[in-house]
Amino acid sequence: MEETSTPRAQWLRGVLDMCLLALMAESPVYGYELTVRLAEAGLEVADGSIYPALARLRKRELVEVERRSGDGGPARTYYRPSEAGMQALRSWSRDWNELATSIGSIINQNARKEP
Repeated sequence: MEETSTPRAQWLRGVLDMCLLALMAESPVYGYELTVRLAEAGLEVADGSIYPALARLRKRELVEVERRSGDGGPARTYYRPSEAGMQALRSWSRDWNELATSIGSIINQNARKEP
């Protein structure tokens, strides 16, 4: 069976929850705003991926939600990390940094070798 997803998309899928929590930690945000902010950071993520991730975070009690009335539009749901979400973000950030450092050292060491 052939894999149709790019490695980058697969990597992002693995760290999306961490990225969402990190963006929420800056200030409460609504779903579409998360999509925009991820794109501004160079990570193109479809709305169809954001909302299931938010539901997953909510189910795990890693986010808190607040409904706010819109400026002339419908109310929006804003998300922010719960205390458990902040603890998870700190832990995942440490794990990510260790993993990225390890992978970087392997790739950099072997990328310099002549074939």
